[in-house]
Amino acid sequence: MQTSPDPMLQRLRWLTWATLLILLVWQFLPWIERALIGITTEPRPVTARGELAADERTTIEIFERASPSVLFITTRQRVVSYWTRNVFSVPKGTGSGFVWDDLGHLVTNNHVIEGASEATVRLNDGRSYSAVLVGASPAHDLAVLRISVAFDRPPPVPLGSSADLRVGQKVFAIGNPFGLDYTLTSGLVSALDRSLEVESGATIDHLIQTDAAINPGNSGGPLLDSAGRLIGINTAIYSPSGAYAGIGFAVPVDTVNRVVPELIARGSYLRPSLGIVIDAEINKTLTQQLGVSGVLLLKVAPGSAAEAAGLRGTRIDRNGDIIPGDVILAIDGSPVESVSALFGRMDRYRIGDRIGLRVWRSGREMEVTVVLQAGE
Repeated sequence: MQTSPDPMLQRLRWLTWATLLILLVWQFLPWIERALIGITTEPRPVTARGELAADERTTIEIFERASPSVLFITTRQRVVSYWTRNVFSVPKGTGSGFVWDDLGHLVTNNHVIEGASEATVRLNDGRSYSAVLVGASPAHDLAVLRISVAFDRPPPVPLGSSADLRVGQKVFAIGNPFGLDYTLTSGLVSALDRSLEVESGATIDHLIQTDAAINPGNSGGPLLDSAGRLIGINTAIYSPSGAYAGIGFAVPVDTVNRVVPELIARGSYLRPSLGIVIDAEINKTLTQQLGVSGVLLLKVAPGSAAEAAGLRGTRIDRNGDIIPGDVILAIDGSPVESVSALFGRMDRYRIGDRIGLRVWRSGREMEVTVVLQAGE
């Protein structure tokens, strides 16, 4: 008698064969697809992207409008051979700059051209010119060069204002980092009114801090706002490694617009002065002893603005006792707590400006008006 096959066994066999078939098809699927669809040498069709986003269009417009005014600067230094006494020129460094006016004046950082014997400027269109140094202000890390362009002169960068900048504003930096021409980076205003001590030991005040990528070679290039206006000059980075670390600094345009015309007209910048002698170390010690926070006047120069206003310097009486001079507490209502703070406040004014000082004298406070004179 023939027995009928077990239904469970038949089902198991069916599932096994089905599984093997599926695996086989899966294994050879690419070959099956190629046979059915066919292989072609034609490029794939491009997917339409549609309109650029509004912020992208703004960024592109800013770069295209400003880049013709940005310059690539290379410097060389003349050296004398110790053995042959021959004079020859060697590369010194690179940096960026931008067009200031229609007369061929260019602005860059002082440290870009400092110590150089010659500088060559390359425009956006590839033309190169030898530059002449017009003037420099190491205290502001600013320098002005001049080139002679006979035709098709690049336009000056539109000027903005740094007085109304706010933390969080968008900024754009254009320059030549590591010699890579006309690089655009963007970021935000991270902080305002920063101070930075440079290699020479001087302190540059009122700097804009930004997280826009600034690297070696960006120095001297423009920092622009979202309207494409100049709001600062890229001047330095904070980086233990020497490369971008998210902290860059720029000289604010209000400082640039005050210093550069002086450099063009006179070749140097005369800082406004009170005509006083002060010392940071002595000031810190004596003001602590007096229990006040300000700047102690050690000496008032004869014929100076300070003398005309009646300010008094420190003196020694007949008994050899030190009689402290006046201590400047504030300028136009803004506190002055150190010598560097005094210089920073003074740098916001021009020669001939009338300022109000709050002064501590012999235990009491008083108000004094001073007309600023030319300093050294």
